[in-house]
Amino acid sequence: MHLDWPWRAGVLDPQGPIGAAERTILLNATSIMLAVIIPVIVLTIAFAWWFRAGNRRATYLPDWSYSGPIELVVWSIPALVVMFLGGIAWIGSHDLDPPRALQSKTKTLEVQVVALDWKWLFIYPEQGIASVNRLVVPVGTPLHFTITSASVMNSFFVPQLGSQIYAMAGMATQLHLQADKPGIYPGLSAQFSGDGFSDMRFNVEALSDSGFDQWVGTTRAAGNALDLAGYQNLTKPSVADKPATFGAIPPKLFEAAMTHAVK
Repeated sequence: MHLDWPWRAGVLDPQGPIGAAERTILLNATSIMLAVIIPVIVLTIAFAWWFRAGNRRATYLPDWSYSGPIELVVWSIPALVVMFLGGIAWIGSHDLDPPRALQSKTKTLEVQVVALDWKWLFIYPEQGIASVNRLVVPVGTPLHFTITSASVMNSFFVPQLGSQIYAMAGMATQLHLQADKPGIYPGLSAQFSGDGFSDMRFNVEALSDSGFDQWVGTTRAAGNALDLAGYQNLTKPSVADKPATFGAIPPKLFEAAMTHAVK
């Protein structure tokens, strides 16, 4: 599967509240660090120019050893930087905690994610459907992802929506995201997991509510049920799988995948 990944499809072009908040943290942290780095670079150049060998006006003080005001400035600036960056990290880590639900009057859509070799299985438990390498969601709706792996560790990441999180066998991680605008947003595995890792990508298609409902209805009508035998076939390693949908799924498929109960 070869997806068109435009240069803007990254963390600096957020399309949801989590991605936007993470970009703000990134820009704030960069600004705070530049407030130190830029003056240091300027002063380094200025000192090198002023104390050059040909400048007779420069005063050389070989016996100078200590200055209280200079020591205060030298140590207070790094201390303030650490305090500011620590504050941003502390507040951001609580406000953007992946398991923390988004505040919204719209009902949250439940999506269960299983990382396979080397593809993504998306299960919609309330709709009773599933898809491979294609994640369709309604715009403006909070999304609650429950994520696991049927094999080695992987990493679920949609850069424009935010919050990369690991998928690990035998356990379920939680993630809340939201797409604010209609569009197609690239997703990927950000954790090396073998030969097919580079093609372990998918598209997030954010549709209107009516468009999402229509997709659900079309998927159900198309049939192509995913039974346990079909799931076992999906677990076999494959590379660059084309997107596929399933109009019906067995109950508690995600739980079976997480505990490796499907034999």
